[in-house]
Amino acid sequence: MNNLTAQMDTMTNLTVDTDFFLTQLSDDKQLQVFHGFLFLLIYLEALMGNLLIFILVTVDRCLHTPMYFFLKNLAFLDAGFISVTVPNLILNSFTHRSNISLPGCIFQVFLVVTFAGSELGILIAMSYDRYVAICHPLNYDVIMKKEICTQMVVTSWLLGSLFGLLHTAGTFSLSFCGSRKLPQFFCDVPSLLKISCSKKHVTTDVTVAIGALFGLFGFVCIGYSYGYIFQTVLRVHSLQGHSKAFSTCVPHLIVVITFLVTAVFAYLKPVSDSPHLVDFLASIFYSVMPPSLNPLIYSLRNKDIKAALWKFLWKLNH
Repeated sequence: MNNLTAQMDTMTNLTVDTDFFLTQLSDDKQLQVFHGFLFLLIYLEALMGNLLIFILVTVDRCLHTPMYFFLKNLAFLDAGFISVTVPNLILNSFTHRSNISLPGCIFQVFLVVTFAGSELGILIAMSYDRYVAICHPLNYDVIMKKEICTQMVVTSWLLGSLFGLLHTAGTFSLSFCGSRKLPQFFCDVPSLLKISCSKKHVTTDVTVAIGALFGLFGFVCIGYSYGYIFQTVLRVHSLQGHSKAFSTCVPHLIVVITFLVTAVFAYLKPVSDSPHLVDFLASIFYSVMPPSLNPLIYSLRNKDIKAALWKFLWKLNH
């Protein structure tokens, strides 16, 4: 009996030693419960909003165009992106726990990087779609064929998955021999590098540099596309043409700026020894804000989405 108890204690100690400990937004248990309910509401809004867009674009034939094909994939990515981190935050807030297992941490890093990388690829594809639609409308059907759009989406997913594998392999090849408390509410690469006792991060540094170059490439591509778009729109003397062009471009531009600014601030800002409110807000904006705002931005300003929603609701009631 004593031997069995000793073995169980040993297994428990090994499990604790391989766990990571996340930082709560507050040490007060009542505030933790409040944060749990708050993020539960945000998560449900983001999940239902993105899934609704995904369903509407899938079932409504009027939305079977390249623009909405990319939007459907963006909605799916956003639903997955926010589901990687926020449900665990909600659970920890309600149970007043902060630990996450090593496999769970690995899985979280891989999915966060994969979804973020894939989303940047989709945003680049969406900007190119708007560029072709406005600057080369006569050749739009030829350039943005279904096969081309599918290849662009698949490429985005493959690149995102590749970055996810590289970041995960590079990060968890490091040693964690000291404190395993992350200055973050989810497992991310900067926080894991902060607590690592490995002095050399060559593999991870190279991977981060490649990711930064990809981000810069995306920023340049999107900026180049919108530079030509605004030049073309300003040449049009019709107010109706201006309004139509801006109604499709402005929501996408807001999404791009929100995503890139929050991602750059979250990943390039040095991780402090003791987390501050600014650090948490940066991470929340990066992991929660884009998936939560995207459905509101696209649904509130888009007449086609609104029409598809009313049509969908009418079919449900009849």
